Amino acid sequence: MQDYFEFQKFAKHLSNISGEVIKKYFRSKIQVDQKNDKSPVTIADKKAEELMREAILKTYPDHGIIGEEFDDHEGSSEFKWVLDPIDGTKSFICGTVNFGTLIALLKNEEPILGVFNQPILNEFLLGDNKTTFLNEKIVKVRNCDKLSDAILLTTDHLNVEKYQNAQKFDSLIHKVKFYRGWGDCYGYYLLSTGFADIMIDPIMSFWDIAAIVPIVRGAGGIITDYHGNDPLQGNSIIGALPRIHSQVIKELNS
Repeated sequence: MQDYFEFQKFAKHLSNISGEVIKKYFRSKIQVDQKNDKSPVTIADKKAEELMREAILKTYPDHGIIGEEFDDHEGSSEFKWVLDPIDGTKSFICGTVNFGTLIALLKNEEPILGVFNQPILNEFLLGDNKTTFLNEKIVKVRNCDKLSDAILLTTDHLNVEKYQNAQKFDSLIHKVKFYRGWGDCYGYYLLSTGFADIMIDPIMSFWDIAAIVPIVRGAGGIITDYHGNDPLQGNSIIGALPRIHSQVIKELNS
C-alpha cells in the first residue's frame, strides 16, 4: 500500500506548483473569459490546473483526475485527484485574498485528503478527516453553543435566492451574531481554524466540495449538504460547529 505521507507531500508539491502561477497573475491586468455556465475564468485558473495535471500524470500515471477547467482523466487506480485551481475566481479577479487552490485525493470515491492553499498569505491547510493542520500546526473549530453567538458566512447571497429558500436564510441571518460574505473556500478555512461558526453554500460543484470535507471533519466540524445529507452526494454545503449544525439545518429546512 502506498505511503499516506507520500500523498501529503505530493499534495503540498501540487499546491506549490499552482501557487507560483497564481502569484504571477495576482493583481495584474489579465483577460477574463466566460465559461458556458457564465462563470469567469482566467489564464491563472487554466495554467495552474494544467501544471498540476502534468505533475500527477508524471508521478502517478494510473491515478484519475477530476478538474474544474479540463475534462476528466480516467485512471486505472483506486485513487483520484480532484482539482480546483482557483476556488473564488471572482475574488481573485477583484484582487482580494478570499480565494484558494483546492486539492482532494479520493480513494474508492471517498476523500482521504483535502488541501486548501492560499499562496498570497502562505496559508496551507491540510485535513484527513481526523486531523487538520495549518502550516503543520493542528487547528480546531472553536466552541459555540448558541446561534445567537455564531458568525455566519456565505459566498453569494443571491445564490440563496436562486437555489434555496431565501426567506428561511434571511431568518437565520437575524438569529446569529454576525453575518458576512467572506465565502468561497476561504469561508471554510475560517470555520476550520476557529474564526467562524457556520459556512453555507447553497450551490456547489464536486471539485468545490471534495477537498473541503476532510478539512472540516479533521478540524472537528460537521459538514453536510443543505438538507443534512452526505455532502459528496449533493450540490450544496453547510459546514458548522457540532453543537449548532443541527439547529442550522432545522432553521433552513423546517
